[in-house]
Amino acid sequence: MAFKNVVVAGGGVLGSQIAFQAAYCGFDVTIWLRSESSIGRTQPKIDKLRKTYIDAIEAMDDGSGPWCAGISDSDKPLDKDACLARVDAEYNGLKLELDMAKAVADADLVIESMAEDAKAKIEFYEKLAPLLPERTVVATNSSTLLPGQFAKNTGRPAKYVALHFANSIWKNNTAEVMGHDGTDAAVFDEMIEFANQIRMIALPVRKEKNGYLLNSMLVPWLLSGMDLWASGVSDPKCIDIAWEHGTGAPKGPFRVIDTVGLNTAYNIVMQYQGVPGLLNPLFKKMMLPYNYKAIAKLLKGMIDRGESFY
Repeated sequence: MAFKNVVVAGGGVLGSQIAFQAAYCGFDVTIWLRSESSIGRTQPKIDKLRKTYIDAIEAMDDGSGPWCAGISDSDKPLDKDACLARVDAEYNGLKLELDMAKAVADADLVIESMAEDAKAKIEFYEKLAPLLPERTVVATNSSTLLPGQFAKNTGRPAKYVALHFANSIWKNNTAEVMGHDGTDAAVFDEMIEFANQIRMIALPVRKEKNGYLLNSMLVPWLLSGMDLWASGVSDPKCIDIAWEHGTGAPKGPFRVIDTVGLNTAYNIVMQYQGVPGLLNPLFKKMMLPYNYKAIAKLLKGMIDRGESFY
């Protein structure tokens, strides 16, 4: 099935990016949001993305910035005017909707992009399931949770798959596609095709793995940085400088946490903190015994105060 109508559930950092990129690539896109206050938080993200895409196109045109493969092919001359026109068409056509039934009534694909909260995801899927057309495929943009954990709650396990994006998808254009044991092979292939259609490099993940490809490497790195902070070894800025200047990387762990959002980092930490004591010896072999409780407390305090690291 060729997708046309795409619904993104959630307008957070990645949800807004996924919606914007899919619309830029010609799909009819709706963002479903829970409340008026969610619109108030999402619309500024969409406005900022419009400016980001325009600035990126200008920089690609004059050579002052990096090439963004999510915007235009690097092996072809940049058609600046066409790219700018697509941004304006996408921006004006993107829809925000509070009524779930209305949002998904004609959906070919629903991409769930909500916080890493298993209970909230289950509640969402169980509310969504009876509203969907029979043809609709459902995907999760979860960064750490497995599709098999929620497949039965979607009411259509054969048409359920994970589709995970890196942040700043217009330039970091990868999409990891991971099914579960009950995912229809044709649906998996359709998601690979969709990822390519929205100018991503589709990366098949052939086996369920918490963290997928990117976050299996990224999360331990973020946790190690936060543990240095929570344990009083050093402060976030010095930890970032150590990484950035020591490796030449553009961002240290705390700059990355600001980018993905403190709520995302907090939810990930809470997953690890919740591992039963009986499993701790095995768990510590897989993940160093970081001070999850202290990390969670510090992050929660910052979230409650509306703070960021920078």
